[in-house]
Amino acid sequence: MKTVSRLLPALVVALMANPVLAHTGQGEAHGLAHGFVHPLMGLDHVLAMVGVGLIAARIGGRAQVLVPLAFLAMMVVGGMLGASGNGLPFVEVGIALSVVLIGLAVALRLALPTAAAMALVGLFAVFHGQAHGAEMPEAASALSYGFGFIAATALLHAVGLGLGYGLGRLASGGDRPALRLTGAGLALAGVGLLVGAI
Repeated sequence: MKTVSRLLPALVVALMANPVLAHTGQGEAHGLAHGFVHPLMGLDHVLAMVGVGLIAARIGGRAQVLVPLAFLAMMVVGGMLGASGNGLPFVEVGIALSVVLIGLAVALRLALPTAAAMALVGLFAVFHGQAHGAEMPEAASALSYGFGFIAATALLHAVGLGLGYGLGRLASGGDRPALRLTGAGLALAGVGLLVGAI
């Protein structure tokens, strides 16, 4: 626990110092491999998607499947909006806010019902999906590119679930300080992303 407490502030500062790369429009993004890599290139996406897994682990039960599935389903909706040229206002702000609010939900141990957690992550997933879809080049296969970024997102959710379980094992007396500190770190990183998006 002491190691986590010491490393967390350094990790948060390091994460906040990295540029958000997923929305630069640089480079090619074709097919399955490029679709898979795209979500991994943006700190905002990585943090939010791992955070979704943390929330699902925190709630437990069927939320472990339903919350990530809600994110994936609504991300597909957002991806179709973006790919068809339909924009959303304040996409980058919405994405940054997703990191802040998901982090706060974990840090404050909010007792969200599964349906409420699904609605929360689903709302933010539309912004994430729109950003992915809008950056898909015309020459790319929408199906393979889309499958790639869905697979990467599911993998990041699984990382969040695993992290949530691992941090939960450090719990003593029903409290999960390591999980709460991780949520606080997410929220703080999200604030940094939000400042950059405004």
